[in-house]
Amino acid sequence: MRIKHIPEDFQVEELIHLPGDRGAYAYYRVEKRDISTLEVRDVLAARLKLTPSMVVFPALKDAGAVAVQYASVRKRGAEQIKDKGFIAQRVGWGPRALQPKDVLGNRFTIVVRDLSEQDAARLTDALRRLETEGLPNYFDEQRFGSLTAKGFIGKAILMRDAEQVIRFYLEEPMLGDPADVREFKALVKSHWGQWGFLLHQAPRPSNLRSVITYLKDHPHDYGKAVNLIQDRLLSIYLAAYQSWVWNHIAARCLEHAAPTSLTLDIAGTAFPLPTATAVPDDVKKLEIDLPRLTARYEGAIGEAAEAVFAAEGLTVHDFKARILERVYLAKGERGVWFAPADVVIALPSADEHFPGRQAIMVNFTLSSGSYATLVVKAAAAYSGVPAVDGKMR
Repeated sequence: MRIKHIPEDFQVEELIHLPGDRGAYAYYRVEKRDISTLEVRDVLAARLKLTPSMVVFPALKDAGAVAVQYASVRKRGAEQIKDKGFIAQRVGWGPRALQPKDVLGNRFTIVVRDLSEQDAARLTDALRRLETEGLPNYFDEQRFGSLTAKGFIGKAILMRDAEQVIRFYLEEPMLGDPADVREFKALVKSHWGQWGFLLHQAPRPSNLRSVITYLKDHPHDYGKAVNLIQDRLLSIYLAAYQSWVWNHIAARCLEHAAPTSLTLDIAGTAFPLPTATAVPDDVKKLEIDLPRLTARYEGAIGEAAEAVFAAEGLTVHDFKARILERVYLAKGERGVWFAPADVVIALPSADEHFPGRQAIMVNFTLSSGSYATLVVKAAAAYSGVPAVDGKMR
């Protein structure tokens, strides 16, 4: 079984509420293909002669997909902006920038390929059951693009180790890094401290250059250098680690309530995947705080959180980004269980990319913050459909 064999195999359309129909903010409908939301943001900012922070996307979408999403800018710009990998069409005006709360959900169209006839039938049945039974609401791999072989830069931020943060940022290849950044980080590792030389080698354009320029003149002021990393990136780094810890708290709660041998692979770690019938209804209804200084954990959730924090070498009091000047951990709760809605599954068809095999197309809607890839991975695990090389790719 394979997903995302080509970008068109994974399509998502953001369901948005545009606040008002007049005002100083322009709203753009952005169609993108095989490019990250942040890359689109940077190009739009350059074309509109704005700083990237002035182009606001209320949500990020997978780089390796065909996506429709929305952005807002406080400027009267072109009605249409086209560049490599995307087209942005102005669709209205409003009184404020778009916010995450404006995203009502996402509608997905996914093609699952390289299936036998039996696999297609079993996977179809499992996907249909998920609409009524649901599955664990883990953050999936896309959330963890900042994961490195040494862990999370977000954890180094919470540990208040500014030098380690900079070493993560400049030296350690992250899951989401493009090839040129990976190559540059290998160079930094062998030339640490040679900031003048590294400045000339750094990718253009890149926020890496701003940090290195400062270190060239202030080689030991890591605290200030950390705050020269773009705020959006710092927010992503914090959210990734916060989400990783949340996943582990939720996993302990589920494992305690319904021990299971089934697992989901998320960024190289196996998380428990109990069946819906094994999980008590009161556990499915649990809402768990995102880890932060003011989070409240009681009862079984408290025991799970305490065990996870101990394993991480932290306490809940460490979950405040004290070395950052402008960026904070997200607030809120996340449900332990979720289900796709409005599931439509087409009949299996011949797979044009894998002769002799079958493909199925599935459509469904998810609330904002839940992961479509998780739905397909869970369906595969529940139905016993094998994935290529043990992974969904």
